[in-house]
Amino acid sequence: MTITIHNLTRATDDVVIIGGGLAGLFCALKLAPRPVTLISAAPLGQGASSAWAQGGIAAAVAEGDTPEAHAADTIAVGGGLVDEAVALGIAREAAPRIHDLLAYGVPFDRDLEGKLAVGREAAHSARRIVHVRGDRAGAAIIAALSEAVRHTPSIRIIEGLVAEALLSEDGAVAGLQLREAGNPAARPISLASRAIVLATGGLGHLYAATTNPLEACGSGLAIAARAGAVIADPEFVQFHPTAIMVGRDPAPLATEALRGEGATLINRHGERFMPARHPLAELAPRDIVARGVFAEIAAGRGAFLDARQALGTRFAEKFPTVYASCIAAGIDPATEAIPIAPAAHYHMGGIAVDARGRSSIDGLWAGGEVSSTGAHGANRLASNSLLEAVVYAARIAEDIDGCAAPAPARLPDALVTPHGGAPDAAAVKRLRAVMTARVGVIRHSDGLAEAVHSFAALEREATSIALRNMATSALLVAAAAWSRQESRGAHFRSDHPAEVPALAQRTMTTLAAVREVADGLADHSMPRTAQPIMA
Repeated sequence: MTITIHNLTRATDDVVIIGGGLAGLFCALKLAPRPVTLISAAPLGQGASSAWAQGGIAAAVAEGDTPEAHAADTIAVGGGLVDEAVALGIAREAAPRIHDLLAYGVPFDRDLEGKLAVGREAAHSARRIVHVRGDRAGAAIIAALSEAVRHTPSIRIIEGLVAEALLSEDGAVAGLQLREAGNPAARPISLASRAIVLATGGLGHLYAATTNPLEACGSGLAIAARAGAVIADPEFVQFHPTAIMVGRDPAPLATEALRGEGATLINRHGERFMPARHPLAELAPRDIVARGVFAEIAAGRGAFLDARQALGTRFAEKFPTVYASCIAAGIDPATEAIPIAPAAHYHMGGIAVDARGRSSIDGLWAGGEVSSTGAHGANRLASNSLLEAVVYAARIAEDIDGCAAPAPARLPDALVTPHGGAPDAAAVKRLRAVMTARVGVIRHSDGLAEAVHSFAALEREATSIALRNMATSALLVAAAAWSRQESRGAHFRSDHPAEVPALAQRTMTTLAAVREVADGLADHSMPRTAQPIMA
């Protein structure tokens, strides 16, 4: 059931889910027939990074593969920070969640025997990626779940609202402050609820080069942090090594599955550069491939994805989404190499949650990319993100169903902020440029300190709550990156290029802690240690 903003009830006993991507939709369906209010900034199924996912879902469903092998691969690429129990638990729940998706109408590819067809992607030891028409898994999954949600009577859908603040009372959530998307002058709306699920996605659009939609600007992370939630591993941002560089924002993605099918990475001289960097060459972990691509571009040799020999005329049939993006840009990938560059793709960090998806704030759960479960460590294994989203969405629904009905919430007397204010376009552009240049693929102490200072000032001075939330998320990433004085997984410091065994621990921090880092940098009094990291 879809309702209009003007008919929105200001208090509800419903579970409120913020976000219309995979985690939000799946959680809403799993909660049925319990009443749920699902709030999405964009029309349902749009504006979600999961809808753009090309690779698929990793699941040990093929003969000879096991959840234990899947978990071992996840742990191997995670830079020593993967929670092994979490990784194994997710891998073991993969098959049931795949069958749930099939029941909701997701048309996964099958082989000639009718079994689920599986492909291979980087750093997986087996073919275990379940696809839809090669590179359309995300879009197909979101389309099927959106249709199921719209036909579920217990779910009311509200489109066109953004969450700009969490309301709390006595250390527990009391509701949300919302505003009409794209209309910063609109009067804010307060919605009371004692059970809120944040499924707002990631923060890729804080970077100038990203594969993420506009909505992935870190808003969910920011509003949780501003409410006092513990934030985990914010410094770990994964850069996809093969974004298609044709002047579009966001950049189209050339799925990793292309390299799984034999496509290679070359420079403008036609030379492969990954075999010299890693034994797995093009199928090395993403952080290594991203730095390899970055190095070629920085050296002036350029970087290209070459599928001419591996796919040739089969490209359009096997990977229609990538093919269409290339053709629209005037590139025929069957006969030409595709220009690429690394782009912000996935945030391993997020709101710290336990095995049930509970945050550190009573009544607040988080799922999908906005959360940090410990499954990805310092570097996400390919196609694990959609799996994690459905596994934790199901766990959150089960946990909420097992809780006693909360007492009705009472809204605070005052709004968090009465004015939305249009984001300053020039300030947003500067923020994105600083994130790319200073908090990107290669990081250095001086650049990170500059970024921390810039974002802290912007967070204090922003007149727009949307811009302030962007600055909050950017500050969390930059301050944690400055504090982690080593290189690990997707976090690479040119001034500290080696792993430090003593730092093989996850970051657990708060907005108050990173503000202390910023204040210390501003007055030059802070000792150069990892201040936001807590035991």
